[in-house]
Amino acid sequence: MSETKQLAADAGSSDPSVGLRAVRALRDLADRLEELQVGNARGQGWSWHEIAVCLGVSRQAVHKKYARIFGKGGD
Repeated sequence: MSETKQLAADAGSSDPSVGLRAVRALRDLADRLEELQVGNARGQGWSWHEIAVCLGVSRQAVHKKYARIFGKGGD
């Protein structure tokens, strides 16, 4: 079983120590994937607004989180 599938399975465990560790690992994975895709979007000229719409957050929230990493330009 792949690591991600195992984490997803563990997140549903009835053992809180297993489930909570899996939730934390999945949250960390989601954060890394979000940063990767925000970088991809910025590299392709997307505005902060376009990224925010896809993430379901405000433009200000995504800009505050990533502007120092991926630049302040855009909308």
